[in-house]
Amino acid sequence: MSHQDHDGRTASPFNFQALHKAILWLAQPLLLGSINFRADCTWSPLGFIVTAMLWAWSDENTLTGRFTAARKICLKMLGTLALGNAKRPAESYQAFMKMMRTWTESLVQQVAAAFRKHMCEALRDRFKIAGFALFGIDGSRIELPRTASNEKGFAPRPPDREVPAGKRMRRRYRKLAKMRRARRRRGDEKKAKTPLMWLTTMWHIGTGLPWDWRLGPCDSVEREHLLEMISCLPLLALVVADAGFIGYEYWKALIDSNRHFLIRVGGNVHLLRALGYTRNASGRVYLWPNHVAAKKLPPLELRLVKVRRGKKTWYLVTSVLDRRRLSEKEVAQIYSWRWGIELFYRHFKQTFGRRKLRSKSADNAVVEAHWSLLGLWAMALHTQHVLAPHHIPARRISVAKLLRAYRKVMAQYKTRPDRGESLTKMLRQAVTDTYTRSNKASRDYPRKTQPRAIGAPRITRATRAQVKSAQQFKNTFARVRLTA
Repeated sequence: MSHQDHDGRTASPFNFQALHKAILWLAQPLLLGSINFRADCTWSPLGFIVTAMLWAWSDENTLTGRFTAARKICLKMLGTLALGNAKRPAESYQAFMKMMRTWTESLVQQVAAAFRKHMCEALRDRFKIAGFALFGIDGSRIELPRTASNEKGFAPRPPDREVPAGKRMRRRYRKLAKMRRARRRRGDEKKAKTPLMWLTTMWHIGTGLPWDWRLGPCDSVEREHLLEMISCLPLLALVVADAGFIGYEYWKALIDSNRHFLIRVGGNVHLLRALGYTRNASGRVYLWPNHVAAKKLPPLELRLVKVRRGKKTWYLVTSVLDRRRLSEKEVAQIYSWRWGIELFYRHFKQTFGRRKLRSKSADNAVVEAHWSLLGLWAMALHTQHVLAPHHIPARRISVAKLLRAYRKVMAQYKTRPDRGESLTKMLRQAVTDTYTRSNKASRDYPRKTQPRAIGAPRITRATRAQVKSAQQFKNTFARVRLTA
């Protein structure tokens, strides 16, 4: 009865076997045949990916300690022959990081594609909402150690605040202004040397999982990151964003790629009504800046939805013009779900412990950030796969509990779990309670800054010149279509 416990119950598999099963399911869609390491490399593609994933999951205090623990677990899971040659894989952390720097870019693309396939197939019942694949997008900063390499790679350039003094400024005021500029310049130079990594994430609303991301220096433009990620979105996807993602070229890029958007607008957006470009309808507005019209580019036809939530008013524009396809009630509900990306960043930075990365080299920091995101994505994806048959929604999954489950199994990978402590059973319990908490918005916290309301967009009636120009453009476009 070596395969049974003394009380007659079937023995649970070892913890490393449960980890092996989870990682093999995650890596199932991977095309490992396209990965070719050097002939003298002691790592296999699967062993290297598994070790990198376990390296990201580990909670050791140092990166070297994480690699040592991940390598031991991987050897126990796959064995020496499955990892590569008959030789044991290299024990050097420097050699491991050298391979990570070389292969991370291509491996991240393949692993992300495999995870997206799992999301589309294993979680198909929650992939679309209201007929759309919903994606939120936002950016956040990640702290880095203050080293020369990180400062060179991620610190922003100090802004030029030198403003010439006016001719009529009095001597004393000129001296005070010069002192203020000097203080601001010293503060800007100090802040400019602070290495911060900018992370822009495309987050899937239905599953609460990341879909794509871009990394860059602290002064990166998240709207440019959006342009880079459009091609990875499924067709007819709906991108939900706040007022930071405005601009004619970005919205036009989404529309031209057969994707839609739902974006909040404020006083920094100028919209037109009664342009005569198409048939007038309730809530129909147009985005057509003067510099765009001068370039002979078409206006963007949009639908404006005004939503009231308590004392707040949201002004939302969407490229979905048909109310039957996306009602105003659905617009309000979808935009409220965008807040989930803020919770994702809190889980990543606070619960997962990636508020500040540990790499002292800029190249290693990029590697650490990529695999940290893949690691959290992998654990949350596998947890949803386990809980999906029990009809537990994604919003009830506890990231803290699933982290404890995986890390406990990793720490005790050589032993059999006690009763109720297997990986599957712990993941089934990784859910939040159903207690309804009170609203904390009215509490008198000592907030450092008060956020400014973005206000309402400027909506003006199109001038006669704009209407005439729009009609000319419409007629030209119609002739082009007839000729085609």
